[in-house]
Amino acid sequence: MIRDITIGQYYQTKSALHSLDPRTKLIGVLVYLVSLFLFNSISVYIIATIFLVSVIILSRVPLSYILKGMKSMVFILLLTVIFNIFLTPGVPVFTFWKFRVTKEGLIIAGYTAIRLLYLIVGSSLLTFTTTPNNLTDGLESLMKPLRAFRVPVHEVAMMMSIALRFIPILLDETDKIMKAQQARGADFEHGNILRRAKSLVPILVPLFVSAFRRANDLAMAMEARCYRGGDGRSKMKPLKYKAQDITAFITLAVYFAAVIAAGRISPI
Repeated sequence: MIRDITIGQYYQTKSALHSLDPRTKLIGVLVYLVSLFLFNSISVYIIATIFLVSVIILSRVPLSYILKGMKSMVFILLLTVIFNIFLTPGVPVFTFWKFRVTKEGLIIAGYTAIRLLYLIVGSSLLTFTTTPNNLTDGLESLMKPLRAFRVPVHEVAMMMSIALRFIPILLDETDKIMKAQQARGADFEHGNILRRAKSLVPILVPLFVSAFRRANDLAMAMEARCYRGGDGRSKMKPLKYKAQDITAFITLAVYFAAVIAAGRISPI
């Protein structure tokens, strides 16, 4: 189960998406996520679907690898859909016991499920196709204007980079702890939800201890190497926009214009 979590990990391959500047991909993801929340229209979601499928093909990341990471998000998706179905007021479709399902609730639940699904997949493609170092450099470069407001841009980017690097490490650590507990007779797959939740306590305690220990070791290593922030530091690989990035920006502009046009022409 732990091995199935792929969100936040980098997928090593060569593709048009992998070779793009990280700033281009960050802006692209932001534009795509904004486009999902502009309109509640079937035509808009058709355009978003075509765009997302095209990006997945360009990324050369296997669809099975992408869907494998979605398993950990199924519960959140279902919970969100259920809440929208039963808690949205409107025209009743059918009623059982104290619960009432409305037409508006079904529509909003469908739109919400699509949005969350596309949001997760779109965000995952960013980390699948961008190394943590490039992602950090791109984020720091885009956030440079915030320095005028005394925002510690470099430190924020560094924290994000460390968090991304810790994801696979913590997943491996969790897998080792689970296997050790199972070898001692622990059962994580049977019983009701409450029992399964209680069985996770022997995993969480050593996992938190290991995480704090690794964080302390990292802090000591950074201090031993006289790390004092990003002031005056240069980049080993400076970021530069290429012709393919210009093409990507034009494609994004066309996509966003198509979404706005479809949303205004066909509001349903």
